[in-house]
Parts: sequence; structure tokens; C-alpha cells
Amino acid sequence: MAPFMRRFGRAKLVISLFCLCLLLAVGSAFSPQFTTPVSANDSRITIGTTNKPRTLDPADAYETGSLGLIYNMSDRLYTYKVGSTEIEPQLATALPKISADGLTYTMPLRQGVVFHDGTPFNAKAMAFSLERFIKNGGKPAFLLGDIVESATATGEYELTIKLKKQFAAFPSLLAFAGVCAVSPKAYEIGEGKFTPNVFIGTGPYKLVNFATDKIQFDVFDRYWGKKPLNQGVTVQILSSGVNIYNAFRKKSIDVAGMSMDADQIRSLQKNVEKGDWQAIANNGSVISFMAVNRNQKPLDNPLVRQAIAAMLDRSIVLERVLYGQGQALFSMVPNTFDVYKPVFREEYGANGNVEKAQKLLKQAGFTRENPAKVELWYRSNIPTTGLTAVVIKAIANKTMDGLLQIQTNGIDSTSFYKNAPQGVYPLSLVEWYPDFLDPDNYVQPFLQCEKGTPEKGCEKGGSVSQGSFYYNENMNQLIEAQRKEQDPAKRKQIFAQIQEILAKDVPYIPLWQEQDYLFAQNGVKGVKQDASQLLIYSGITKN
Repeated sequence: MAPFMRRFGRAKLVISLFCLCLLLAVGSAFSPQFTTPVSANDSRITIGTTNKPRTLDPADAYETGSLGLIYNMSDRLYTYKVGSTEIEPQLATALPKISADGLTYTMPLRQGVVFHDGTPFNAKAMAFSLERFIKNGGKPAFLLGDIVESATATGEYELTIKLKKQFAAFPSLLAFAGVCAVSPKAYEIGEGKFTPNVFIGTGPYKLVNFATDKIQFDVFDRYWGKKPLNQGVTVQILSSGVNIYNAFRKKSIDVAGMSMDADQIRSLQKNVEKGDWQAIANNGSVISFMAVNRNQKPLDNPLVRQAIAAMLDRSIVLERVLYGQGQALFSMVPNTFDVYKPVFREEYGANGNVEKAQKLLKQAGFTRENPAKVELWYRSNIPTTGLTAVVIKAIANKTMDGLLQIQTNGIDSTSFYKNAPQGVYPLSLVEWYPDFLDPDNYVQPFLQCEKGTPEKGCEKGGSVSQGSFYYNENMNQLIEAQRKEQDPAKRKQIFAQIQEILAKDVPYIPLWQEQDYLFAQNGVKGVKQDASQLLIYSGITKN
């Protein structure tokens, strides 16, 4: 079961233009991390980010700052095709052969591959890497530990993985950046035996320097695949989005964009029109939503939950919070998947349905004299969530004719994530960073309940960890059905049913799907992200 606390450090922050100007002045005066522009003759690429890595050990890496680096130094059995959520073989040479019972996956592996330390890659090395990922007990260990029974070399270049239970999305899970091959000579299997400051994999780059503010990669000259188009990469870790903004404007970094806020992005976009630099927009896989606690009054009444969903005008929220830098989302499954069904738009309208919202509240027994009162909680250290809460409250005040009163409350992230599974918050603002790109990862962690009743809601399961306490036995059955179904067309039909129930029961209200913006200096080419929003270093070049 995926935990509630996710990689929220990747979330964009929104601050006022006044604060931006103040921070720019302070950043310019006290943060001279870049003073010399990058030479146009230097074929190394310099990337600026605020995502500071906690570890380089793939068995313990669960934050974007770490996974983005590991991704570029490693290979997995499968990887995402550029610009797509479809997987393709990488260290495997073909998609897996799946047994009739859906529990055994057999994969032929690539020959002639070596690790950065010269150790040959084979099926035993891959089995070692997967076993270590599970047994060392790192943050992402549950991803395979909950699913995999065993990983065995059934030939020198043949790997067989047996599952504990059927899971149709398993090949996509094998594309997770941390599920990569590591050298058996450089790593150990054992609880807590991590090596956070080194990385020995098979990827196109090898690590040559790992410092708190700078990480350097050189091209691995024995790489089996297509060699990088540059001569290496330097990743500069900056303390804030303001410093990235300043460094990019001074042309001290080639590529910027990771963790700048909406104001800074908007400012850089204006200069794109002048031809000063390039902007690259990418559809994101991160979603923002409201979790609705069905155990708290008046949200225990489905009519009230539906009314809030009907009231919401996503276009206003997007414009005022992100300056339009995102897409309205009408399901918990983002539109990057072909199973996406805009059920909230179908049920409640593209820009909300005020008349329907008021009618539902009156049907639930609320009046101006006796309005529905709901607390909306946000993380006070994440400005985006605070501004979102203010906008949603303003929409309610303007459109609900006194039938609905929303009170906004802020709390720090640590307390928020601790309290949410305890049922403290009636309505809360959250983001979701997927572990792997399959619609299951936007459904099962939110809607499945292992133990519960219609009267009490969920007592154990994903919906508890997400703070909604949703329980629906039919939903449980549909989730299990899609996890077992290997036929994509039949699986799509099941996801359609899941999303239709979602829009009627309203345990969550989707808000937007993030859109990532990267900026590159003129002359820099090949700046792309994979489907999980990790920057791909190997294709970046500059004149």
C-alpha cells in the first residue's frame, strides 16, 4: 500500500509578485552561487535544481532529488518511451512472458552489459538488485515487497519473477527509477545496509563527484547503448527557486526549471517571447486534489460532497493559483492515460454547476439560516495550498448563496501528514506523485479498503492513509479486477466503472494536473523529460 506522505518537495510553490521582487533582491545580494556564465565551448551541460538528493542508493531513494540522478546513471528492465507512458525494454530485450495464472513473469536479458566498476551484468546481478531493493528495507521497498515473491536467474540471461498476487501493472512498476541494476560487488543485501554517497550501475553516466551543492557525471565509455550527446553533466544544487531564476538569467546554468514557482515561470516566459531563451512545457503526471473525509459531518452526506464538487470552477482556481500553468483535472486518473474519463466534468460541468450545487445542499437540508459548515485544511509551509484554499472559499462565498460556509485552516506539513490518517481533517488539499505510471497507482492507493463497513467507513486501507476513509465493496472488487486483467480493452472498461463511481461517491475532488516548465538557454537542444517527469540528461546538447 502506498503511503500517504509522498514526495511533496517536488511541488511548485506560489508566492506573491511582491514577495518575488523582495526575494530576487535578497537572492542577488546574498546568494552569488553563480557569477561566471557557462562557456559556449564547454560541451558539458550544467543543470540547476533545488531538489537536493538525500541518497543515491536506489534501494532507499524515494524523493525526486534522488531518483532523478539515479535515473540518469542507471538502467532498468524497462523504461518509458519518450513522451509516452508506454514501456519498452531496456535491460530486458523483450516484454515479459506471463504465465496463464498471471503470477510468473519471464524476461530475456541483454548481453554484453557491464557495470561502472567493470562487473558483468547478467540475470544473477539483476535478481540480486531486486532482492536487495526488497530486503534492505528502504523507503520504496514496499513497491516490490508487497508484490514480488521471488526473483531468480533461470538462465545466464533469463530472469524469472514470481508474484504473490496478480498485478497487471507489474511491468510498469519495473520502470520505477529505483528498480535498477546495481553491481553485486559494490552493494550488500541486509536490513539498512545502504550506500548513500556512491552509485555503481550500468547507465550512460558514472558518478565522479557527489557534494552537497554540486554533482558531476562523466560519460560511461563502456555503456552498451546509445552514448550521451554531451561530454558530461554538472548538477548544481541551489537553495531556492529564486536562485535558479537568477542563475539562469545570468546564463550561469544551461537548463533550469526544477522547483521554480509560478511567478518565476511566468516572468521567464515573457522573455521567451523576446527570444532570450527557450521554454519547454511538459504534461505532468502529478495531480492536486481535495481529500474528503466521509466520517466527518456534514461530509458524511454524499449530497454535500457532490455539492462541493459541483460548486468548483477549476478554471478560476488554475488562473488565480498557477496563472494557468496546469490543466483542469476531472478524474483522479490523469489524461496521460487512455483510460482517463472526465467523469467530474460529465457529472458537474466543465466550470462547475452552481444551480446544481445549491439544489444538492437544499436537498441535504441546509439553508441560509442553517448552512453546511466545512473546514478546509492546507499545509501552511506550501504557499500553493494556502492560496488554493483562499480561492475555493471565495468561490463558495460568491456562488452558494449562504448555503455553504468554508473555513480555511493551515498547519505545517509534518503535522498534516501525521494527522490525516487519524481522521482529523474534514476536507484537505493534497498532491500525488505517482510511484509508477499506470492508472492503478491513481486508484488503488486512494480507493481500496481492506477492512471497513458502509456505516463506519474504511478502518484499514489506502483510503485511511489518504484521509478520506472511503469504503465501497463494489469499488474494492473493481480494483482487484483491473489488477488481474491482462486485456487492455477489458481493463479500460473496468477503469471507466471505477471513475464513474468516484464521481458519484466523491471521496476525492480532483483539481488540476501539473504542467512542468523547463527553460534552456538558446543553443541548448534535446531538453526532454520522461513520462514520470524526470529530466533526461543524455540527449541534451549545446552549440
